[in-house]
Amino acid sequence: MATRTWVSGVGDDVNPCSRTAPCKTFAGAISKTAAGGEIDALDPGGFGAVTITKGITLDGGTGSGWASILASGTNGIIINAGINDTVTLRNLSINGAGTGLCGIRILQARAVFVENCEIFGFKSTSGAADAGRGIRDARTGGGILFVTNCTIRDNIQTGIVIQPSTGSTRLTATIDNCWLQGNGNGGLAALTGCRVIISNSIITSNTIGIAVEQSAGVTECNVTNCVIAHNATGLLLQTGAPSARLSDTTIVNNNAGIQITSGVVATWQNNKIAANATGNDPSPGAVITQK
Repeated sequence: MATRTWVSGVGDDVNPCSRTAPCKTFAGAISKTAAGGEIDALDPGGFGAVTITKGITLDGGTGSGWASILASGTNGIIINAGINDTVTLRNLSINGAGTGLCGIRILQARAVFVENCEIFGFKSTSGAADAGRGIRDARTGGGILFVTNCTIRDNIQTGIVIQPSTGSTRLTATIDNCWLQGNGNGGLAALTGCRVIISNSIITSNTIGIAVEQSAGVTECNVTNCVIAHNATGLLLQTGAPSARLSDTTIVNNNAGIQITSGVVATWQNNKIAANATGNDPSPGAVITQK
């Protein structure tokens, strides 16, 4: 198998996926690419949904165009690699076309990097656990997730869901410089004992901007230098004793700025929480002001 293979809009999956004889789809190229290798797009095109079962990089390229995955009625990318594998997804447009299930569904890998991607249009109402999500990370063996420079928008459920299989599974996520926009249920959900950092991001026009929940384990969500605006609820804490920490963050123009059903918010004095219909000054004890 080759360490680097290629796909093209005018390729053919019977080809060896070389630079001069590229394949047509990611699925066609992955079986011809060595573990730890890379599949690159030569030109713009739709390269199809794919299941990743080993450490690999998919790079959609930018100089020659933009690689896309059209995932009508299905998942865009399923990651079910080895427990020690690293998977990188870069420069991809993943389009659910209004009926897609989940943009990126993560089942197993040690580390997943999602860089410079756009994920949108996943609106399936099938009732499946992942349906309508942009990214859902529900690894049973734990792991780490990095999402950088991505736009996740217009999905019927939540843009990013971090949900370990149990509270004892250590699953951590770092999200930086992302736009979570217009998702029907929420921008980000940190659930069931995960630890999440989100920074330098805009979370807007979702039902819930950020939801933090602790039905098991210890859930922590750290929000730094973000804007949470124009959501029905900006920040929601519920179930168990989850914690959120806010610094350099603006929460404005939401129907409810901060809503705490259960848990604690630590807010540093450099935050701006104002101009929300409610939730500008949640009940004392639930919010701890840090200097």
